Parts: sequence; C-alpha cells; structure tokens
Amino acid sequence: MKKIQIILVTIFLSLLTTAIASMAYANPTLSVFDCGLLAFDDVSDFGITNNDTEVRELFVPCYLISHDDHLMVWDAGLPLSDVGRTDSNTRYRKSFIDQLAEMNIDTSEIDFVAFSHMHYDHVGSANAFSEATLLIQGTEAVAAFEHPEDNPVFRPELYADLLSSNRTTLNGDYDVFGDGSVRIISAPGHTPGHQALYLELENFGPLILSGDLYHFEVSRALRRTPVFNTDAEETLRSMDKVEALIRSTGATFWIEHSKELAESLNLAPAVYD
Repeated sequence: MKKIQIILVTIFLSLLTTAIASMAYANPTLSVFDCGLLAFDDVSDFGITNNDTEVRELFVPCYLISHDDHLMVWDAGLPLSDVGRTDSNTRYRKSFIDQLAEMNIDTSEIDFVAFSHMHYDHVGSANAFSEATLLIQGTEAVAAFEHPEDNPVFRPELYADLLSSNRTTLNGDYDVFGDGSVRIISAPGHTPGHQALYLELENFGPLILSGDLYHFEVSRALRRTPVFNTDAEETLRSMDKVEALIRSTGATFWIEHSKELAESLNLAPAVYD
C-alpha cells in the first residue's frame, strides 16, 4: 500500500510540475513584415568592397512578437513618408501601420516597442507606438535623444513622440517577459546601444534577430564593420558575443537586412511559433 502511495504522489508531483511550467512559460510567436527596401550602387561604406558581393539591396523588416496577452514591436522600418516610393533607391509599398491594421491590430494595442538601434531605417514608424513602453539601452537613449547631431543616420523627428512615453532603460541583456523566451541582447558598436533579439519559439526553435550587427551575409563571413559604426572594436566584441550565443543555444540567426533571407521567409500575416 505504501509503495502505491509513493507512486501516486510521484505522479501527482510530476503532473503538478508540468502544469506550473506550462503556466509560467508562454510560447511567443513572431510575424515578419516587409517595411521597405534600400538599394546602393556602392556598398563600400559597409566595410566591404563591391567585389566582395554582388548584393546591392537591403531588405528592411519590422517584427511583431506576441507573448501571452502582450504584443511587442521590434524595429519599425523606413519612414512613413517613404510609403509609396518605388524608385531606384527606396521602395516601401505599404506602411507597417496599415499592415498591422490588416491583422486587426491597432498601434495602441502594442505593449512594448524596442529597436535594434535608432537609425532612420529602423524607427520609421516609431512615433505611432508612443503609448507602448520603450525598451532601450541607456547609451542609445543618450545618443538618440540628447546628442542625435553626432550621428547623421539618426532622425530625431521620427521618434520625437517617444520622449514622453513610458521607458525601461536597459544596461545590458534584458529578459522582456521574465521567462527567457524573449531576450534583448546588448550588442553595442554599430551604435552606442545597439541590441539584438533572442526568441525561444516552440516549433521553430531558438532564433536571433541580428539588428545591424551585420548588413550582408558577406559581412558576417568576413567580419567586416561599416565605416559609420560608432566603435568598430566594440562591434567585433559584440559579434563574438552573439556568435557564442548562437553556438551555445543552436539558434537560427537571421541577418535582418538580408534580401535573400527575406525572400525565403513567410511574411505577415504568417506566424512563426
């Protein structure tokens, strides 16, 4: 009888542990949006030569992460003023805001917004998310809000409304929801507070969004840094950090600007889970 009781207690504890774990861990989902395309005749500013790659176009993505009852935006694409442009240098057919609306999502429903960094091609619709809590490295906040004139790729008017929004100022890596499933990874160098994003997706597996740690696939292969990075040596250290995370977790790594990658992805309203 005592043996049966022990077995029953063991089974009960096992089921209880599983139930608690299930309640504590909400599996996030990810949607990828086409938020523009940039074309270049010369890619030498990216620290590579025109002979290193034939690629001359950069995809500009936006991302939506759903976690339990929360919605988070990661990167917000080209400026909304570029919507409708289809010239030889810039293409932006449908705004991120309109694409969210097609999924019945209003910008006021976004709980958190975070950008890999504050360059204009990543914060194009930032002002639309002023009701969300901004997750930003302290060094990036200083650079973007206090000294934007030091970096010509910052356009303060694109994120001016975030000055008065709720803000969580970060100083390194950050577990957004406290369960390890969505983690901001500090990776400075491209800008003072550049960051990448780590996701634990149940079916797809672990995934890292690069921000602008690399712009081209060849940038990663050759470990090259753009000439406009704020700190090349710090960028290389961030590359080492993220590459170590990829090895330790087995994560898939997406170079956000890779057009070749973008053409292989299922874009919104498709969901990665």
